[in-house]
Amino acid sequence: PEQVLTYLDGTVKVEETELKPRVGFLHPVLSHNISLVINVTREGDSGQYMCTVNVVDEATSTGKNVAVINLTVLVPPAVPTCHLHGSPAVGANVTLSCSSEKGKPSPGYQWQRTAPTPQVFFPPAQDQARGTLKLTNLSLEMSGLYVCVAKNEAGSAECSVALEV
Repeated sequence: PEQVLTYLDGTVKVEETELKPRVGFLHPVLSHNISLVINVTREGDSGQYMCTVNVVDEATSTGKNVAVINLTVLVPPAVPTCHLHGSPAVGANVTLSCSSEKGKPSPGYQWQRTAPTPQVFFPPAQDQARGTLKLTNLSLEMSGLYVCVAKNEAGSAECSVALEV
């Protein structure tokens, strides 16, 4: 563990850590609320934070003056990349793939055809965890624009593939 912020004898001290320019107390310390604020959060800020209050002339051996919280910084998916695997000829099979380099938690993927006729897909053709869509026995009517949306609790991003059978 590394010390991030202290208040001692009326003085607030921000320790020399990566958080230094972005951390502070949310309220004046004398308000008795010693909540911590982290500005411009980053994925690397995730972790366990511990608050310890030591009162002068008080025995702290019982551990009741310690609070712990786990922080998980969510990251929206990066713009995914879409690919077509296979030869899009009539009667053939192709797989559309979609993957995003970043995202916490890992994004889920949803494929849909937007033009010329909207269509949504479900398992087993679509694998939401892997970002794949298997199209079998291609026909001319299956041509169109296929959009993949990568989505998690922090946001979403999309890419597309034009399929010409």
